[in-house]
Amino acid sequence: MNIEIKHQPSYSLAIAHLSPSEQIKVEPGSMVSYSDGVAVETKSEGGLFGGLKRMIGGESFFQNLYTAPTAGGEITLAPSLPGDMRVLDIVGADFLLQSGAYIASETTVAFDSSWGGSKGFFGSGSLILLKVSGMGKVLVGAYGAIEERVLGAGERYNVDTGHIVGFDSSVSFSVKRIGGWKSTFLSGEGLVCEMTGPGRVLLQTRSEEALVNWLIPRMPKSSNSN
Repeated sequence: MNIEIKHQPSYSLAIAHLSPSEQIKVEPGSMVSYSDGVAVETKSEGGLFGGLKRMIGGESFFQNLYTAPTAGGEITLAPSLPGDMRVLDIVGADFLLQSGAYIASETTVAFDSSWGGSKGFFGSGSLILLKVSGMGKVLVGAYGAIEERVLGAGERYNVDTGHIVGFDSSVSFSVKRIGGWKSTFLSGEGLVCEMTGPGRVLLQTRSEEALVNWLIPRMPKSSNSN
């Protein structure tokens, strides 16, 4: 499978070129278009338990499986919010994805749900993670552009929880406040995730929570007058 990404970073579009009879798993709502002859099947991979575990990880209960015809084909994909995408090659080492970052993958990639402890639920949204393992390509999306940091062994780096896309499972992490309680509530930054290397950390330059906080005060107010 070859995945080409165009129109980066603001309005990225992924074009997955499928070989004859090749399959790709796609998160519902991510498909933009596909070529003639490509078949689609919607199912809950792993049955009820597998679907529930994906929901815990912030993904959909059902997944769509697209299969190319004997002549091959293509499918185009995009994230739900304006932003970039990246193809990760999973080669045995696990990778942890923030809830909602998964878009599509080869069928040889497996998923499981994990999370950053109870402290994560007090962060931006909630630090729920999806563990990706196996062998194959995974297409991930972000709100905004994707920035990468590669941490050395023991190197620490702080990231706002709402800006995390994912990181290697070799990276350890803990959620903490910015300074004291006064700084946490008045700085407008909330909580951060302290990452400790070695491994990659992928960041997104925009935050869904920041978007929501910007929109809510600007939403029309309901009137109680008759």
